[in-house]
Amino acid sequence: MAFFTVKYHSRCLNRHITFDMLLPNDEHTDSVYGKLPTRTLFLLHGYDMSGWNWVPEYLAIKYNFAVVVPNGENSFWLDGISTGHKFASLLGEELPDYINKTFGLAKNSEDTRIMGLSMGGFGALHTALAYPERFGAAVGMSSALIVHEVAGMKPGSGNDHANYEYYRECFGEPDKVLESPANPEYLVDGLLAAGKKLPEIYMCCGTEDFLTENNRAFHRFLTDRGVKHEYYEGPGVHDFSFWNEYTPKMIELLFG
Repeated sequence: MAFFTVKYHSRCLNRHITFDMLLPNDEHTDSVYGKLPTRTLFLLHGYDMSGWNWVPEYLAIKYNFAVVVPNGENSFWLDGISTGHKFASLLGEELPDYINKTFGLAKNSEDTRIMGLSMGGFGALHTALAYPERFGAAVGMSSALIVHEVAGMKPGSGNDHANYEYYRECFGEPDKVLESPANPEYLVDGLLAAGKKLPEIYMCCGTEDFLTENNRAFHRFLTDRGVKHEYYEGPGVHDFSFWNEYTPKMIELLFG
């Protein structure tokens, strides 16, 4: 197993950035996965977190996939309105190109997956829908699918997490967000209208999570649109007790 911390200059963020990477390059397994080309998982952290790998190493070895862990700050993994805040473009374009050029990985959507929790769950679903030619599947864990709340925000408003200006920076003008590429529902409708293939979508959320109803609403939206996906619930709140339990289950769906 090889571990890297890579530093390079990002055009999307207008500065030098780092990302971590795990590569099972020296492990051997008799399983069928060891005989396949190494696949790639982009792993996204949540709000008020930083990039780190919570996927157990044995899973990367078992299923033969690399883990790329970028740092999205508190960006919601979206292209913000100010210079140097193109986090969606970083995930969907620049970073996969860099990984492909430097490590020979993430060559196509069949070999590339994306997964995240909370804000990162939103980011994983959004990025895969914005760049289905890059990502063949996405997992959103306890996803912060809050675009409808953002759409109702007015100047001077906010919540316990951030103020109006923060959400405007990430999502753009709140009164326009539902009909913008920042909204996963808008992206789904666009792909369906164009007759394009959607990525595989997997979701999970704890039944006592404060985001449960948001995830159920997106599940219903996908169901109403006839979009094939899998949604799981189980006892739990918005914490790593739930995420650690469901991570192996989601990894098996992505790579098994």
